Amino acid sequence: MVDNTTLELAISTFYHITIDNKRVEGEVMDLSHGLPFIPPVSIKQADYSDCSDAQMIVITAGAKQKPAQSRMELVQENAKIIDSICAQIKKYDTNATLVMVTNPVDTLTQLALQKLDWPHKRNIGSGTVLDAARLKYMLSRHCGIDARNIHAYVIGEHGDSEVVPWSLAHIAGVSIEKYCKICKGCDSQKYHAKIVEQVRNSAYHIIDYKGATFYGIGLSLVRISGAILRNEKSVLTVSTMLNGEYDIEGVCLSVPCVISSAGVEKIIDGELTVGEQVALKKSSEKLRKVYDNINI
Repeated sequence: MVDNTTLELAISTFYHITIDNKRVEGEVMDLSHGLPFIPPVSIKQADYSDCSDAQMIVITAGAKQKPAQSRMELVQENAKIIDSICAQIKKYDTNATLVMVTNPVDTLTQLALQKLDWPHKRNIGSGTVLDAARLKYMLSRHCGIDARNIHAYVIGEHGDSEVVPWSLAHIAGVSIEKYCKICKGCDSQKYHAKIVEQVRNSAYHIIDYKGATFYGIGLSLVRISGAILRNEKSVLTVSTMLNGEYDIEGVCLSVPCVISSAGVEKIIDGELTVGEQVALKKSSEKLRKVYDNINI
C-alpha cells in the first residue's frame, strides 16, 4: 500500500500488510536497511485502517502458481483471498487507486471492482504490462533495436488467450509490417508466430526454472506506480473494465490505457484487424466464463 502527498515516486510512506506478522516485521526491517541507498521514505507495518489516506493500494496476496499450472487454475483459491481483502478495504473511505497483481489478474480485478463498488477507473490490474515488456525485449534482440524505441502491445487476457496486435506495433514510426520488408532479416510471419508463443509461455518457463517470477513483474509494478504517482499520463496495457470499447462490454482485460493519478484516465480504442478483433473477442469470452463460474 502506498501513501504519497506529492506526485513524485519518492514515496513518503510505504505500508505493508500481511496475515503473517513475523514475516512483515522481517520485511520491514530488511527493506529499511536499504534506506541509505534511496530517497527518504518511511516503511511501516500497517493495518487496513491505513487504507483511508492511501493514494494507491497494491494487492499481491495469493497462492503461488505451481509449475505447469495455468493462471486460471488459481482462480477459486485466490478469489476467496481477494474477497476477504476487499471486505476489509471497504470499511474505510478512500480515494486510492487499487492495482491488482494477484493472478489470474483480469478475473480478480473484476472481482475487486464488484466487491469494492468503486469507479472502474480507480480499479485496475497489472494486466499485460509485463507481457508487452517481454514482447519488446524479444523484438529488440531480434531486430537489433533498443527496446525503448519499439512500440508494441499485448492485449486481452494476461494468460493463454492473450493477443499480440501486430497492426499496432511499430519501430520509429514505421509499422512492423513495413519494417520487416525493409529489414529482410527473417521470415517475418514465422517469426511473429514464434515470438507470440515465447511471450505467452515465458512465465511457465520461469516458474519451472526458479519457482516464481519476481523481477519482471516487480519492474512492471514500478512502471505502473510511477505513472499513477507522477500523474504521467503514460500508455500502458493495464487490465480494466471495458464498456463497449473494442466491441466488448462487462469484462476486465488489458488494452492500451492512459494512466494518471486518476487511474485509467482514458481507454484508447485502437483499430484492430478483423483477425485481431476476433481473437480479442475470444479472449474476453474466456474471461467472462471464468468470472461467471467463481464460487465464493
